[in-house]
Amino acid sequence: MPQHDPRIDAYIAQAAEFARPILEQVRGVVHKACPEVEETLKWGMPSFVYHGRILCGMAAFKQHASFGFWQGAHIVGPDGRKGEEGMGQFGRLTRLADLPGKRELGGYVQQAMALIDAGVKRPTTKSAQPKPPLAVPEDLAAALKKNAPARKTFEAFPPSHRREYVEWIVEAKREATRLKRVQQAVEWLAEGKHRNWKYMQR
Repeated sequence: MPQHDPRIDAYIAQAAEFARPILEQVRGVVHKACPEVEETLKWGMPSFVYHGRILCGMAAFKQHASFGFWQGAHIVGPDGRKGEEGMGQFGRLTRLADLPGKRELGGYVQQAMALIDAGVKRPTTKSAQPKPPLAVPEDLAAALKKNAPARKTFEAFPPSHRREYVEWIVEAKREATRLKRVQQAVEWLAEGKHRNWKYMQR
């Protein structure tokens, strides 16, 4: 029997109605093609792990779902089949017909497994230069100092998540807007939320 993570069950149950059958089908195909796969949550999204390495992942948004392989460039082309249209290699999924057939998708899963078995690393892109860390604004730092849960979340976040909050705050054009954003950021951080949590189904 496939080992299902109850957090993934909850994620799918809370997804938009159109997304549920897409997520369920992807999940079923992955388990069938890779019986050893383990489920977990990575960056708040359902992920599938094989031999300790990420195999693939899926997500549900307000108007589309996505599915992709961690080493997608080795599997469905250098840029993914429809990578420019959304996360993953299969574009913006809004219905089951947007997915490849079960046999084709299962074949991709097995290719991804073979890459992991062979020790192949995920390719790096020339444009993926690491961004320098942004200094935390004084007003945000002061607000975080007064809220331990928010501060703990912020400090535990990867640099990219911290950058999203910092950029959102420093881009405010009016002082009142900036103050409001600082307050909102602390509130969300205290709840363990990243900056763009609204755009994802929990």
